[in-house]
Parts: sequence; C-alpha cells; structure tokens
Amino acid sequence: MTSATPRPASGTNYTLRAGSSTVVVASLAAALRSYECDGVALTETWGDGDIPAGGGGILLAPWPNRVADGRWSLHGKEQRLDITEPSKGNAIHGLLRNTGYRAIDVGDSHAVLEAEVFPQHGYPFHLLHRATYELTEEQLTVTQELTNLSDDSAPFALGAHPYLKISDVPTEELTLTLLADEMFEADDRSIPTGRAPVAGQHDLREGRRIGDIQFDTAFTGLRLRGGRHEHVLSAPDGRRVTLWADASFSYAHVYVSTIYPGVSKAVAIEPMTAPANALNSGEGLRWLEAGASFAAEWGILPGL
Repeated sequence: MTSATPRPASGTNYTLRAGSSTVVVASLAAALRSYECDGVALTETWGDGDIPAGGGGILLAPWPNRVADGRWSLHGKEQRLDITEPSKGNAIHGLLRNTGYRAIDVGDSHAVLEAEVFPQHGYPFHLLHRATYELTEEQLTVTQELTNLSDDSAPFALGAHPYLKISDVPTEELTLTLLADEMFEADDRSIPTGRAPVAGQHDLREGRRIGDIQFDTAFTGLRLRGGRHEHVLSAPDGRRVTLWADASFSYAHVYVSTIYPGVSKAVAIEPMTAPANALNSGEGLRWLEAGASFAAEWGILPGL
C-alpha cells in the first residue's frame, strides 16, 4: 500500500513498493530520497528533519548545474538570476530546488508530481515541470517532462542529482565505469572553459576505484548502449548499480564528495541534457516553443 507521510523539511514523502524494492520520493524538489532493493540501499539519503544534503536526489529544471554570475543574455538583454551559490558567485541547479511539488497521481508503485516555474527576474518564462517515478521489481524509471506555458519559446536544460551507493560496501571501495571520451575543463568557480579528451583519473572508461579519484567534473562524448547511456558503480564481489539515461541526457556530471553527512565519500552521478553555464555557452541548450513539451528518461538499475 502506498503511504504518504508528512515531513518537516522535505515535505510529503511518498513510499513506492514493487517486490523487494522500495523507493521514497520527497515533494521538495521532487527528490529521490531513497531506493532500496533486497534490503540494500542504492542511494544516499538524509534525515527526516533535513533538506537533501548536497542536492542529493533533487531534480533540476530549467537548467542543471551553474550559471556564471547568475547572468545571461536573452535576445540581447541581460538577465540576472539570484546568486544561489554565494561561495562561487553562481546561480545553481535551476529554479525548483526549494519548491514543493504537488502530487498529481500516486499509486502503490508510481508517483507523478509537478511544479511550476513562474516568470521572474532572470528567467521570464512560465513552465511546468512534471516528474514521474515508476518502480518495478527490476528497476526505477524517472521521466522528466517540461511544458512551456509562456507565449514565447524558452531556453532550458534538465538534470538530476542522485548519489549512488551499495550500502554494505564503503563507497571508496566501489568502481565507477563511465563511457565518456571527453570532459569539460573548468575554472575555480566550476564554470567550463573548454573540452578535452579524458585522461588520468578522469578516464573512467575502464573503471576507476572511487577511493582513487577526487573531482567535480562534467563529461560528454558519451557512448550509447542499446540506445541509452549506462554509468555503472560496481562492488569487488561483482554486484552493481547502474544509472542509465536516454540519448537526450548526452552529458553526465560526476561529483565525488568528501563532505556528505555520515560517510567518508559519496558519489553523485548526474544525468544532464546540457553542461554548466549552458544559458551562456549554448552548449546542449534547447528551446521549447510556446505550448510545446519535452520529455526525457533516466533510471536506476540494480544488479544485486
């Protein structure tokens, strides 16, 4: 039976079940709060009275990652977004990070939530972001759909910020395999300055142990397998958890954190349709016509 439990910090939490799998979705930022399969936690989580640590599990719209100085140009007119990353002087992770989504349809194994981006300084567009979580015994699928309610076409990108794990193995002992041929070099404010071939610790094509890497980097040149991207976190005993994403998510950001609460290391594997600062660079940026919608899927596949 699906249950909804009020939470003081992350809003209403919806518990989905299918076989031995359980997912909890928070109404705050439509965040994936937890995913467990056969009693093994596959994502990092946070406490009842906390907001998502390090952006854990939140959905990102109408842009992922950062906008330098919170400034960009729309048809020759400067737009100024709120600075939401004061330490680096950027606007970060879109406009819905602190928004409570409303539930549209919730069942035993699915939840549909949506929230609106209203016209505002720095982003004069009206959009609807809908998130659909569907849990089966095999996997979790998340569909993000953006609809333009404005009279003019709107620039956008989508993303998500899940931290993956295999709970009975320290994350530093896990190996990350990501089939990316290129990475984005960035300045000290995490704003891309150009592309480069992957090399050294950033070459994840053959897999690298999390304990041996430390970076906060976006990748592209992602290879497709069966029409989708697959980013794999594996344990020494062969168990794995895969973050997959459809072809629209042609960028992936990997953040290896040493400050996630309660663990020595955590790894966020973030599917994105555009990299940081896309509102300025145009890299991966899409434009949504008035009245039109765009949808893309990603998910998590256990291999336990």
